[in-house]
Amino acid sequence: MDCREGFFVGVGIVAIGRNEGERLRTCLRSLSPDRNPVVYVDSGSTDGSPDHARSAGVRVIDLDLSIPFTAARARNAGWRQLLAEQPDTEFIQFVDGDCEVRPDWLETAATFLREHPEVVVVCGRRRERHPEATVYNRLCDLEWDTPIGKALACGGDAMFRVSKIVEAGGYREDLIAGEEPELCLRLRELGGRIFRLDAEMTLHDAAMTRFGQWWKRNVRAGHAFAEVSTIHRHSPCRIWKRETRSNFFWGLAVPMAAVVPAWWTFGISLALLLGYPVLFAKIFRSRRRGGDETGQALRYSWYCVLSKFPQVRGQLTYFKNRLFRRRTRLIEYKAAGPAA
Repeated sequence: MDCREGFFVGVGIVAIGRNEGERLRTCLRSLSPDRNPVVYVDSGSTDGSPDHARSAGVRVIDLDLSIPFTAARARNAGWRQLLAEQPDTEFIQFVDGDCEVRPDWLETAATFLREHPEVVVVCGRRRERHPEATVYNRLCDLEWDTPIGKALACGGDAMFRVSKIVEAGGYREDLIAGEEPELCLRLRELGGRIFRLDAEMTLHDAAMTRFGQWWKRNVRAGHAFAEVSTIHRHSPCRIWKRETRSNFFWGLAVPMAAVVPAWWTFGISLALLLGYPVLFAKIFRSRRRGGDETGQALRYSWYCVLSKFPQVRGQLTYFKNRLFRRRTRLIEYKAAGPAA
């Protein structure tokens, strides 16, 4: 690994955020902007985030307020600016402003990419900073814990091979969510591989304290399932086809088939609702076989079943807006970060 005094040659960093407050300060400190080239892209913060980033020695891009914000748009602006200023950059680490990059991650990821030229994206273990604070944070921590090895996609934090992200044209800026798996799909179609290492990558602060936040996050996920699967409906990879069908079945078809005819079936149709305990048991057994303790598996299974309803709402929102040629506004679930 070619490095000197902590500067990893050929590695640039793009951080994005909006009103992250103290979370952004923690993020930037972990990036060591005095040693690594960092671009921070701000999506209309009102808490002074851009000024703080500038004072920390970071190159800042303020996105045009007249164009709808998306994380994809912010990341594209960031990597393009980084390459304009650092054209010899080989790899770009993307990180969300509510995440702290672990000390050894940049070197670990860059070394792996140099040793495995067929890999175009590498990610590691993203953990929740406070998984014990709420059940919603715990669910996020479980969600981040994906299998080690060859993967289909990464999340918002990952290191990309520059030549391939340029070849793919970057992220789709019109997606309000799901932009990372969508880009990873196109990279795989170009012959690249995605890999998850057994290494600590980032600490994330979900800061989800209310059921409403969890609900909105799943509405956004459902919208992403529907939109990305529709965009790539002819792809042999069939991205998110199964998830979309499952949400329609459990979140809409089953309750409609159970409740609507109940009055003329003398309530017999309500027996269809027994399918939910069956689905719950199936997920629970799978989590237990995967090593989850009983309490953790119970919570995860319960929320997986419940998530079908907000996710199908997000899917219906996408198809309704598509029919009427309207754009869905960004679905935000997080509150502004604590003041620095």
